[in-house]
Amino acid sequence: MKFAMSFFTILALIITGTIFFQYQGYSSDLETGNGKFHYSQEIEIVYRENSLDIRQHFKNLPNQKVKIKWPENAINPSCFIENEKSCNRLSEELSYYEKGDTKSQSVSYIIPIEGGLKDKMLIQNVFATLTNGGASYTVMHISTDSKTVGQWITGLPLVGQQQLSLVNYTMFSGNGTVRDIYWQAGNLKVQEQTPVLSIYAQQAISKDFLKSLETLKFLNNEHISIIQETSPVAEHDDRLLFLPTLTAQAVEQEVVLSQIKSQFTFEDSPAWLQEVVASYLVKETIGSDKTKEIVKTLKEFMTANQELAWQEAIETLGEEPISPTVMDDLLTNVLDAKTSYFKLNAAQENGTYPLLFEDDRSVYVDGLIKKDVKVIFYEGQTLYTADTLLPHLDYTAGEGQNGYYVNSDKRTFRFPKEPGFYVFNQRRYSTISEPIIKIADHYYVEEAWLQRLFLVELQKSDGRIQVLTQEQQ
Repeated sequence: MKFAMSFFTILALIITGTIFFQYQGYSSDLETGNGKFHYSQEIEIVYRENSLDIRQHFKNLPNQKVKIKWPENAINPSCFIENEKSCNRLSEELSYYEKGDTKSQSVSYIIPIEGGLKDKMLIQNVFATLTNGGASYTVMHISTDSKTVGQWITGLPLVGQQQLSLVNYTMFSGNGTVRDIYWQAGNLKVQEQTPVLSIYAQQAISKDFLKSLETLKFLNNEHISIIQETSPVAEHDDRLLFLPTLTAQAVEQEVVLSQIKSQFTFEDSPAWLQEVVASYLVKETIGSDKTKEIVKTLKEFMTANQELAWQEAIETLGEEPISPTVMDDLLTNVLDAKTSYFKLNAAQENGTYPLLFEDDRSVYVDGLIKKDVKVIFYEGQTLYTADTLLPHLDYTAGEGQNGYYVNSDKRTFRFPKEPGFYVFNQRRYSTISEPIIKIADHYYVEEAWLQRLFLVELQKSDGRIQVLTQEQQ
């Protein structure tokens, strides 16, 4: 009984200590501004005298320290006194909001526009943001004088616009945040607006195209604006897309790729890797020829159960950055065979690298480990990296004018580019299979031919592969 009481006493102390340290960490986050949160915002913009005068109202702020990140080119940042409490949390140096119960705070600042508004102008990173905070909802009002005729566009749905005697007024409202705003002079108009898309074009768009939009597959419901523009802007907000021609295929591909960039973080990843992930998420192959070839290869190789497991693995990708290494780890787990398929393709600039698997055992030559020698399995064959293994067997090896050359003091080989034979010590020998195989830019020697031609013995165990030369046999 005493033992039980002691056990529960110790357990209670452990739980109490854990809760204390978690609370201490939570309190520290509140004090330092490291706690993550969401807020809503309302932004008022007035264009006048070659600048944007901005009033930004943050709402639903947490009771913690909140750091403010001002736009780089903002001038005259200050508090905007909307009511008696709209600035009571703002620090004197205007760098953060102090802890407090007031949920709403307001600021104002000016973004200069040198030379004034110009046709097809993208104004980037113009709004203040809150560190560790994400805007869950944004309302935006933009006003210009009545002589300034054109169309403002954001990634938010257009609520409405009015042309009054003195000002032109536009309002947007929707989920999420906005980083960039776009201005185009002339008669550019929103031709169609759905819960996910706003499509801006100078001419009316066809009913067939509008009908085709109903069948498109997207990753989420965050609104995106598509602008028909023959000279697309290279760098822009993920919620603004510029397309020279409006087709269902182009819209689906660009929207999905834009959504995936905002939904996931990709690290040291080529564009086609984003397309591969997107293809599985929408269950439809989109993107470049390389993407299509990679998806096709995986589908042809996998069993039904493996394909289902791979699909589930893609769908459960979380907040961690996605890279070729991460994708290889997933694929290795699904296929239960080690592969560097995505890393090899990331390094392959032209074309695609085939799907092959790796023997992860260490390779020893005459008792010495050789870390540069790799063993792979490809199309039912076991292959060794020729460029790295053969020099350890006292041969020089490399590509020449008429094939792949392997030479030692007494033995010379040439493996021509044409299949069906090889040359040993100036004598030609016919073959049914190929001793040396080139995969992408790498040469491999097939295992049986390695033993036959280069007079070695192989000994395999759970942790290593021994390559023994004649002197060691």
